[in-house]
Amino acid sequence: EAGGAVLGTAAERLFSLSGLFAVYKPKGPTSAGVLNLLKERLLAEAGVQTNEKKRNQVLKIGHGGTLDSAAAGVLVVGIGKGTKMLRTMLAGSKKYTAIGMLGKATDTLDATGKVTEEKPYDQVTKGDLENVLQKFTGHIMQVPPLYSALKKDGERLSTLMKRGEAVEAKPARPVRVYSLSLQQFQPPLFTLDVECGGGFYVRSLVSDIGKELLTCATMQELTRTKQGPFTLEEHALHEDKWTIDEIARSLEHCTALLPREPPHKKVKTEHPSESAVVCE
Repeated sequence: EAGGAVLGTAAERLFSLSGLFAVYKPKGPTSAGVLNLLKERLLAEAGVQTNEKKRNQVLKIGHGGTLDSAAAGVLVVGIGKGTKMLRTMLAGSKKYTAIGMLGKATDTLDATGKVTEEKPYDQVTKGDLENVLQKFTGHIMQVPPLYSALKKDGERLSTLMKRGEAVEAKPARPVRVYSLSLQQFQPPLFTLDVECGGGFYVRSLVSDIGKELLTCATMQELTRTKQGPFTLEEHALHEDKWTIDEIARSLEHCTALLPREPPHKKVKTEHPSESAVVCE
């Protein structure tokens, strides 16, 4: 049947996709939720019937670093052999634009949480804020938020917190801030541009800035504008572009952005001259 043949080719195209591309994650869903929707769309377009449990075995797909559900922006996705390249994305540099609010603190350090503290902030000037930013640039120590995807005994801290279990703060850990600048200051709101390394929490940064200014602060909005070489404007595919063709095109375009790494010792490639990051 012609119909069958066409489905076959769509499915074949889908399963031959390999490499890294980026999607736009809107505010609201979790990063895992966005990935599941993407997977559903692609399998439906390819005419592959699966139940919930099978979907993961059928199509290899993963993302290169969680964005909180309240955050939006670039989510790097690996498909096929690209899933093995996601580790480097987690460690690489990222850029964010964050809007913080002075005078309020919440338990989650962002707008989704319960207000735990309110303090006056009228004394804070634009100059104060700019001066404080210097303390948070370079190699710094940061305590990750309690409500986070970090795990204790295999369970997310956020899950434990929501169950009402006592969770001890994780110890401060070294993180890196490549650049940090104030874009806007309209009290109580301030907008920051941040470029940071792996394992960095912008929520914690906003909260720590508040404390340093002898008031408190919470993150109102967060947008990831860049992850590794992938930018929001140029590379992030919005939901209407989640098709096999668009992703194939994006993979071709994005392979050129990636560093050509020497193949790792463990990986025996048939053509030693080729890099490990080539999309098949």
